[in-house]
Amino acid sequence: MEIISILALGLLFGIRHAFDADHLAAVATLAVRCRSPHETVRVGVAWGLAHALTLFTAGTVVVLADVGFSADLERFLEAAVGLMLIGLGTNVVRSALRNRVHIHRHRHGDHTEHAHIHAHPGGGAHDPSDHRHPPHAGLPRRAAAVGLVHGLAGSAALVLLVAGTADTLALGLAYLAVFGLGSTLGMAALSLTFALSLRSCAGVGPRTLGGLRIATGLVSVVVGAVIVADILLAAGWTVSL
Repeated sequence: MEIISILALGLLFGIRHAFDADHLAAVATLAVRCRSPHETVRVGVAWGLAHALTLFTAGTVVVLADVGFSADLERFLEAAVGLMLIGLGTNVVRSALRNRVHIHRHRHGDHTEHAHIHAHPGGGAHDPSDHRHPPHAGLPRRAAAVGLVHGLAGSAALVLLVAGTADTLALGLAYLAVFGLGSTLGMAALSLTFALSLRSCAGVGPRTLGGLRIATGLVSVVVGAVIVADILLAAGWTVSL
C-alpha cells in the first residue's frame, strides 16, 4: 500500500506540475495559434510527452550516477525558460498585430459544423469561400521543444523530491515515470480547456480576439521577465537607478 500511495502521489504531483505559471504561459502562447480543438490538444500532448521524456531521462541519469545539478546549471536552465517565454510571447504579440484573426463557424462538404480560428494576413478582408485551415505543421514540434526545455529546468527539483520520497532505485524510477505521465495528462486537460474556451468565442470580433492574443503574449513576456529577473537577483546582480 505504501508503494501505491507514493506512486499515486507522484501522479498527482505531475498533474499539478503541469499547471505551474511558466507552463501555463508557454502552452497558452501555442494554443492561441491553433486552428481547432484537436490541434490544441495535440500541442498539449506533444509538450507533455517531451517534458516527461526529459524529466525521466535526466532524472534517471542523476539517480543512477548519484550526481546532482550545480547551482549554476539550475540558474542557466531556469533563465533559458524565462528567455523562451519572452520569445514565445513576443512572437504571439507580433502575429496578432500583423494578422486579422477571428473565430467563426462553418460547414464542410460532409455537413459537419465546427468553429475554428481564421486569419487574414496583413489585415485583408474575409473571403467567405476560403475555409481552408490546415494544421500548423510546426506547432507540435515547437511544443515538444518547449517541453524539453521545461523538463530540463524542472529535473533538479524533481530529483530532490524523488530522493526524499522513494526508498529504492526501482521505486524512484517508477516515481519519475508516473510523474511524467501525470504532467502529460495535466497538460492535455489544460489544452482541452483552452480549446473549448476558444471555441466558445465564436462570433467574437477580430479586435477582441486580437486583444486576447496580445494579452496572452504579454502575460508570457511578463512571466519570462520575472523568471529572468529572479535568476539575476539570485546571482547577485543589482540595478542602480
